[in-house]
Amino acid sequence: MASISLGPGPARRDALARRVRLLVAATIAYDVVEAIVALTAGAMASSTALIGFGLDSVIEVSSAAAVAWQFSATDHAVREAREKTTLRIIAVSFFALAAYVTVDAVRALTGTGDAGHSVPGIVPAALSPAVMPFLSAAQRRAGRALGSASAVADSKQTLLCTYLSAVLLAGLLLNLLLGWSWADPIAALVIAAIAAKEGRDAWRGDSCCAPAPSSRPDCDCCA
Repeated sequence: MASISLGPGPARRDALARRVRLLVAATIAYDVVEAIVALTAGAMASSTALIGFGLDSVIEVSSAAAVAWQFSATDHAVREAREKTTLRIIAVSFFALAAYVTVDAVRALTGTGDAGHSVPGIVPAALSPAVMPFLSAAQRRAGRALGSASAVADSKQTLLCTYLSAVLLAGLLLNLLLGWSWADPIAALVIAAIAAKEGRDAWRGDSCCAPAPSSRPDCDCCA
């Protein structure tokens, strides 16, 4: 007869919760700086993709803040009770980003605005892939160990920053080196599509990630 995992014990849960809080705090600190740089550079260059990237950083802050609120509770039952609300906040944040970036990218593609060059904007786009994957992986491991769908969803939000950085960097460099201003809104549309997908996954994640994810072969939110 197969044994049933009951998940981590109380002491282990508390240690994992503290780890999540520390990782969330580090994510918030990094994203605040990233948002300021990206939004300032994006406004100066009229770059839809760069502004979208900066807004994603703002949304990452709101997502991480929601997880911080959830894990500020010392009682495990209270944290679990806050899980669904936290997931909804994360999902809505993704959807809001996707909607804004899509509208602004379409505006740029229809000729109502061209993106200028932004050398300063390349800095956060190049730096994030070196930082965010480590924060995401650490939080994801802790979230999976806790069986917390919200912590896993927020780690995906953090990892999304890496993908967005690569897309953004490609768009900025194509515009800077080849003068392809259309590359910027195209990159922004890719950002919007990824954000919409992650929002859908977060919205569906409220019933996933039980303390023993391996016992839920139909659940892929913690994969």
